[in-house]
Amino acid sequence: MDPQAFIRLSIGSLGIRIPGTAPTAAKSGITAFSSPCVCEIRLRGFPVQTTPIPFISSPEATPNSHSVASSFYLEESDLKALLAPGCFYASHACLEIVVFTGRKGSHCGVGTKRQQIGAFKLNVGPEWGEGKPVILFSGWIGIGKNRQESGKPGAELHLRVKLDPDPRYVFQFEDETKLSPQVVQLQGTVKQPIFSCKFSRDRVSQVDPLSSFWSSSGDGSYQDIERRERKGWKVKIHDLSGSAVAAAFITTPFVPSSGCDWVAKSNPGAWLIVRPDACRPESWQPWGKLEVWRERGIRDSICFRFHVFSDGQEGGEFLMSELLINAEKGGEFFIDTDRQIRGAATPVPSPQSSGDFAALSPVTGGFVMSCRVQGEGKCSKPLVQLAMRHVTCVEDAAIFMALAAAVDLSIEACRPFRRKMRIGSRHSW
Repeated sequence: MDPQAFIRLSIGSLGIRIPGTAPTAAKSGITAFSSPCVCEIRLRGFPVQTTPIPFISSPEATPNSHSVASSFYLEESDLKALLAPGCFYASHACLEIVVFTGRKGSHCGVGTKRQQIGAFKLNVGPEWGEGKPVILFSGWIGIGKNRQESGKPGAELHLRVKLDPDPRYVFQFEDETKLSPQVVQLQGTVKQPIFSCKFSRDRVSQVDPLSSFWSSSGDGSYQDIERRERKGWKVKIHDLSGSAVAAAFITTPFVPSSGCDWVAKSNPGAWLIVRPDACRPESWQPWGKLEVWRERGIRDSICFRFHVFSDGQEGGEFLMSELLINAEKGGEFFIDTDRQIRGAATPVPSPQSSGDFAALSPVTGGFVMSCRVQGEGKCSKPLVQLAMRHVTCVEDAAIFMALAAAVDLSIEACRPFRRKMRIGSRHSW
């Protein structure tokens, strides 16, 4: 398997200080307690990332050089776009870090405004495309607007900007998961078959509301889709020789919670992700658990919570990802130890490889995998990206394909169980 070139741009070791005495810093309106500082990290073509910046009160102190506050992942096309001047740009793009003090929002109905302290800019250069590890900047730099004014020392920002090669394998399911598609690896325009995906259901769940028959009577009345539980779904990933190398199956049925017609957080559906047991032929070893439920709102979301097991045992679970995907539009499921996971119950650890997830080594972090899926009712052909450093063999990649298949099928498994349908129409409202 040949990986595609990706680059990880990481910004970390953040800190801010005001040169001079502590009273001077307090008068400048920047203290560790009354005015928290945040920064917006901007790179053309990417969403703005916001992260807090700790206040450094001691002139001798230096932020942790290994901490990472933000990361961008760039492929070859991204680099070309950044290095090419745009229609409204006189030069190449730049990485910009704008620092603010105060909170953005309102208090008691009165709008509050952030105060910009200063900004740091770093131009995108040819070295970004060389594919080698390089530290673009490390240390303190003055950013305060008033640093030239007499008696008003400006703020100084500490940061570390680094580029690292981060190659990835890219896979795609060639059809919908429930149609048992082939899984190919993408390398440019070349598609190389790697796995096959076999989806099946137990007899008890063969009749499913997702494939219900809509009759037509022309009277314009409405009917309710019958409540049913969704269980017995299985996905096996086979290598080119036909051997099953990973699997996922529902262990907790997707059923409507009491008082509602959807899978709620109080009783989520769950998948078990397994791989062959090396010590016991024809047996499976638990690798991870994926819990899924639906959150109702103006725009419904499908919630995913993924744990890995320590030493293949279900007793020791470690949270690796917890996120939301728009139920209608779809989105991205990911495991990335650099990205902030809102609502995560515990800190996300940093595994070395899929076979090494039980070790949960803190030495390396960052991107592990991503899976992009479509929303409910749409033809979804999951696109999976997997960090090369987490793959030591084909079987390592297979276990992530099983996880991706479970994510994709969960979008449909979490559809409401009782919807009023207009007779003669296949569209719910």
